This record gives sequence, C-alpha cells and structure tokens, in this order.
Amino acid sequence: MASGTIDTLAPGLRRIIAPNPSPMTERGTNTYLLGGAAGLCVIDPGPMDENHLAGILEAIGTARVDAIVVTHAHLDHAPLARTLAEATGAEVLAFGDAETGRSTIMRELAAEGRVGGGEGVDAAFHPDRTVADGDVIEGPGWRLEVLHTPGHMGNHICLRWGDALFTGDHVMGWASSLVSPPDGDLTDFMRSCRRLRGLGSRVGYAGHGAPMEDPMGRIDWLIRHREAREAAIVAALRAAGAPLDATGIAEAVYADVPPGLRAAAERNVLAHLVDLTGRGRAAPEGPLSATARFRPI
Repeated sequence: MASGTIDTLAPGLRRIIAPNPSPMTERGTNTYLLGGAAGLCVIDPGPMDENHLAGILEAIGTARVDAIVVTHAHLDHAPLARTLAEATGAEVLAFGDAETGRSTIMRELAAEGRVGGGEGVDAAFHPDRTVADGDVIEGPGWRLEVLHTPGHMGNHICLRWGDALFTGDHVMGWASSLVSPPDGDLTDFMRSCRRLRGLGSRVGYAGHGAPMEDPMGRIDWLIRHREAREAAIVAALRAAGAPLDATGIAEAVYADVPPGLRAAAERNVLAHLVDLTGRGRAAPEGPLSATARFRPI
C-alpha cells in the first residue's frame, strides 16, 4: 500500500505508512493503531512529518488515545511521538532514551568514542513513562506485553498482542536488521532472536514492510543468516594471512551488496567483530575500535 493510506490489517488493527521510503526503511515506517473508538494505542508514530501527523490524526478521529508506544529511539520511529502526544493528550511510553539498555561493553565503547555509530539516532527522545520487560500496556479491547529485545538498539522493545507480535526493527520480512555499535549489539541481538523464537507467534507486524505470516520462520532465517555471516567473517580472517579491519572484511564478505549499502555492511561486520571478541573468537590489534585490525583466535 502507498504511504498515507489507512489499511486494516486485522480486527482492531490499522496501519499508516509514513512517507519516508529508503533502502533502510522499505516503503516507509509503519505506524500502527491498535484498538477502537473507546481507546487506541499508537505504535511508532514515525518521523517528524506534517502529512503523516495529519494522516494519523485523521485515522484517530474522535477516539481517545490511551498510549503512544515507541519501539526504539531512531529518527524514523520516534520524533513524531511528542507532537502526537501534545495533540492527543496521551503519554509516550518506551523502554527509555536512546542510550538506555546498552550492554556493559557498549556503554564503555560509547563513553570512549572508539566505534563511531549514532546513525539515525533520535538523541532528543525521552518518553513520558518508561516500561520494563514483562510490563503490560492495555486499554479497552487491547492488551500488549512488553518484551525488551536489545540488539538493533539497546532500548528496543517488541510487543506481544495475543498470538501476534509487533517486532519493530528487530525482525522484518523484507531485510535483515542493521546492528551498528554502540547503539546496536549483536550479542544481544542473537539472544533476543532466540527469545522471540520461543514465543511461537502466529503473525508479525514489523516497523517496515508487510505483515509476516510466518514470523518464527523468519526468525529462524535471521539466526541462520547471522551465523552464516559470522562463519564468513571468521573464514576471511583466517584466509587473509594478516589482520583485517571491518572495511577489508566487508569487501570480502559483502561483495554482492550495492554501493549504497556498503557503509551499513561495514557496521554489521564491526558488530560481528565486537561479538567475536567478547566470545574469544577474534582479537583486535590494540584497543577495540572501528578501525582496529582483527585476527582470528
């Protein structure tokens, strides 16, 4: 469907696609409206865009908005939340700000500024109320369970709605998720994937792209995909005969990636290298950084 169109995906669930298509966002950010006239939850209001705001408000109509939930603090998901809150009087809920939920190693790397990052982060985002793993958000006719799923970003959450799952950017049907340190953490990402796999959800609603009719199968694919990338990175390190940096590895492992996505590929390689270092399978020459050269162990 085109951006701005109000699509009914299931009884009590509608979607509006924001007009921000790109290689990283597919057709645009999916904003979900869960509930009905007695009370609504808006999930991921999206980027700051007046036309998208107008579309959301049109879809809301005279209904009461009980909550605005942001899955993570990226610029394509979070900025419109504050303006929508002011227009509706609803609270903005999230796991925390853009730095919340980082692992110890990512907090250290961020503090020392050695791995870059910060792509697309909404550093100004602050929720009105924080939610924790296992919390329940509910209103008339709808109920969501909060699942803290760090990986794509430290403050990322998924939302369980009965046998359906709102997956944010952690699991998408059209692409794998970018993991860019220190905002993203591959060790956490894989752990979160395995946790979500255990839910057995019937359908998945991602932050971008069409609904996933087999989200558990998609998670299986995502785990295999990351494991295959890891194997290719380790093989490239072993075959090189000399330490390699993330750029050199990306040239070998992501040779088929279009030039416009090469920078993202390098960030994904760096995420794997940080993970491999933490697991004792690779080691940097000198301090761990975005430009460090690594050798296999």
